[in-house]
Amino acid sequence: MSGSASIDDLLTFEEDRTRRDERERGSRTGQAVRALAGVAAVVVVLVVGLRAVGLRVSLLILIAGVAAVFAVRRVVAALAPPPPPPPSAASRARAAEAGDGTWNWNARDALRSAINGWEVPLDWSATRPERFTGTILPRLGELADERLRLKHGVTRDSDPVRARALLGERLWTFLETPPRRTPSPRDLAVIVAELEKI
Repeated sequence: MSGSASIDDLLTFEEDRTRRDERERGSRTGQAVRALAGVAAVVVVLVVGLRAVGLRVSLLILIAGVAAVFAVRRVVAALAPPPPPPPSAASRARAAEAGDGTWNWNARDALRSAINGWEVPLDWSATRPERFTGTILPRLGELADERLRLKHGVTRDSDPVRARALLGERLWTFLETPPRRTPSPRDLAVIVAELEKI
């Protein structure tokens, strides 16, 4: 890892990152090939159609126009909200009673879906202590090891005695012994402040 890394780089497991990169690389290549094939097919049809009626248009303009239409279509598809869940019998009955001209409050939009999607990754508080001990605590340990390695040339595994002295007893105990309960935001702020002092 280089001397300057983003917090995302430090908090992402290496195997997760490589698997995600491989999937994205494969899917991006396939999508690009399909998009180019689609653009080429539409351009061929347009050239043949325009020539059939006696019109001549620059091939470069046709390619640019079709590519722009494909790009706009792709952006609009990416911004579209997810499909709504199938309506329950009760919601169908309420909709039938409401009649026309009323707002459907059960409808989901993309912004609401995105905000609700943030709730799960950000919820590591007291309701999910296993997430803290299984995900957050090991990453804090990796962050401590990286800071120790960059500033002092040691890690907790390579030289535990020196690492313990550099970290301090409170931070060492926190990282080595999983807490029985999730720490409060105030306690976690103190731990992070100690990590930054390394």
